[in-house]
Amino acid sequence: MSRRTLAASVAALVIAPLLGACGGDSDAATGTGGSRGTEKVGGVNIGPDQNRVRGKKDAEIAALVPAAIRERGTLKLGQSADASPPLGFYATDDKTRIGSEIDLATLVADTLGLKLDNEEVSWENLFVGLDSGKFDAVFSNVTVTEERKEKYDFATYRLDNIAFETKKGDDWTIDAPEDVAGRTVAVSSGTNQEKILVDWSKQNEKAGRKPVTIKYFQKDTDYYLALQSGRIDAYLGPSPSAAYHVATARQSRIAGTLSGAGDGLQGKIAATTKKGSGLVDAYAAALNQVIEDGSYARVLKRWGLSGEAVPKSEINPPGLPKI
Repeated sequence: MSRRTLAASVAALVIAPLLGACGGDSDAATGTGGSRGTEKVGGVNIGPDQNRVRGKKDAEIAALVPAAIRERGTLKLGQSADASPPLGFYATDDKTRIGSEIDLATLVADTLGLKLDNEEVSWENLFVGLDSGKFDAVFSNVTVTEERKEKYDFATYRLDNIAFETKKGDDWTIDAPEDVAGRTVAVSSGTNQEKILVDWSKQNEKAGRKPVTIKYFQKDTDYYLALQSGRIDAYLGPSPSAAYHVATARQSRIAGTLSGAGDGLQGKIAATTKKGSGLVDAYAAALNQVIEDGSYARVLKRWGLSGEAVPKSEINPPGLPKI
């Protein structure tokens, strides 16, 4: 199976309605509809011609980069090779890396006056690469945790949220445990969202309400088919993936979002660098510059992630507690 597995499976799941929808422009669409390298699914460009939002070098911020990296002229970037639309995946040519993470990394590199030298590796090798000095930065949906802060520095750029996805046309809003009492909700096993859903179900039982009926499936397409057929009322998963599915399939809606860290703490996603590398100040300054000039918001909007925007980049904020 090709590396664009999820993008292809979503397209296959809803191919008939999407064929009629791909011709029109939307706020999420990029490029020109007539370009051979621009291919839209539900208004989202998944072709190799991305026409990315670009930044401009800021000399003062660029001066924060250690001299050795400035002289080299490149920012060695690590990203997870896993396909996870809209964060990071391969375009329809099966070789061009696209998604919100590479777009934001590009903005930061532009602001620092550096050229991206990007490499996709397995998740665990992202941190091995930081430890060894192979990578200067990782932009790959890394959540700030107290344990990780012992070895790495963080500059935040997105909220870490999870989302309930329901059928399009429903008027159901999910904000608290009582909103899912007696409902059937699917979730992936072994995830943080499963833990939160199980906790909510227990709270409902303790309060005398009906528990949640929790369902598990093997593949993303199975969850979405179950949702459309009415076998489940909602699917709880990562907010970016839910937003991408809503934008491309146009058969569902977001009924509610909450922090991936659970009650009491807002989880945050951050640019990651080796502790003491001298780069975290440059990353935060560059991120705050693109937040201020609006290019950051344009990137999030084109991938349907505006709801996860941060007002400013923070260095090493409180992270998920140690287990």
